[in-house]
Amino acid sequence: MDIEQYMQQLGRQARAASRAMAKADGATRNRALTLIAAAIVRDADLLRAANRLDLDAARANGLAPALLERLTLSDGAIATMVEGLTQIVALADPVGEISGMKFRPSGIQVGQMRVPLGVIGIIYEARPNVTIDAAGLCIKSGNATILRGGSEAIHCNRALAKLVKEGLAGAGLPEDAVQVVDSTDRAAVGALITMPQYVDVIVPRGGKSLIARLMEEATVPMIKHLDGICHVYIDALADLDKALAIAFNAKCQRYSPCNAMETLLVARPVAAQVLPKLAALYATKQVELRADAEAHALLAGYPHLAAATEEDWRTEYLAAILSVKVVAGIDEAMDHIDRYSSKHTEAIVTEDYSAAMRFLREVDSSSVMVNASTRFADGFEYGLGAEIGISNDKLHARGPVGLEGLTSLKYVVFGHGEVRN
Repeated sequence: MDIEQYMQQLGRQARAASRAMAKADGATRNRALTLIAAAIVRDADLLRAANRLDLDAARANGLAPALLERLTLSDGAIATMVEGLTQIVALADPVGEISGMKFRPSGIQVGQMRVPLGVIGIIYEARPNVTIDAAGLCIKSGNATILRGGSEAIHCNRALAKLVKEGLAGAGLPEDAVQVVDSTDRAAVGALITMPQYVDVIVPRGGKSLIARLMEEATVPMIKHLDGICHVYIDALADLDKALAIAFNAKCQRYSPCNAMETLLVARPVAAQVLPKLAALYATKQVELRADAEAHALLAGYPHLAAATEEDWRTEYLAAILSVKVVAGIDEAMDHIDRYSSKHTEAIVTEDYSAAMRFLREVDSSSVMVNASTRFADGFEYGLGAEIGISNDKLHARGPVGLEGLTSLKYVVFGHGEVRN
């Protein structure tokens, strides 16, 4: 297979399909999503069998435990894919919505219409569920998409691609509206990110090395985030029961997602009360704590304790490791976050309204929370049905990217024969 010619063909087909998707009505697009969801339920056993082939190969190749977890298509993951599609169907159709209409002195009316982006290229690693999340959101928002999943999930992605095409065809939409790259050749990524004539935006969902490469090589605009270095700050006026529950959940509910806490900041007035109790909870999960000198002294005797280095504050572990620092108060906490955060998600635990509002205003991340676990920072929990990814950029889309993030606005003008003097 000549990978360059193959990718050019996918691009041409996607561009042609994007016109049909943009003009399709919302009911037709919803029909496709409903058919895909039904096909997933019907063929769940086939999907599990395909996933087993991927898992066997991944274990043989020594894939890291965090990536194996992402690769696994469990019963819960299958149910979540179906639920995600169901939620997307229930969402309002953004395409064609006109807003902000105003009369101008000339007599014309000016407003904005929400329209699809066009063709979206999505690059992701060992997460077969992304195939359905991405396909569903792109279909609903009237876009065509080219999906390049990781080689680790090739069998599962091929099986899912068949179900998506079946749903599109059943609704009378072009099958090429969603195309899964049927090649594990890494050159496919290089081709996809350098086809601006066919692809309008790239959404990378993967590790730091993948996104760093794309930032260097892509000639197509991207919606992306590089790291998920998320912080929880326990304030001096925190409810300590809430603090224990949130700080434990934010780290231990799952280690591999980008919204898991990587650094815990604790205000000095409550550190001696909070840290030993949290350490007892973390010990049940054998979490390694990498602590600054003050926290280290308070945690003496904890079985999995190490001294934090400068590099720890900059590290996304995606594992049972947590950086811990005692700070004087909210100002030092926000200074630390400003210096080390990847602008993904930060949370404060406090009963002080003024402190909470300061944290919301002054912390410059795509999601900022009060008295809640950082693990809520995703499209499903935010009511977006699913997400195409998380963006910590400031232009176009920020935070979990759902339907509106996959659309743009164009100006529309209504006149009555007016001409400009």
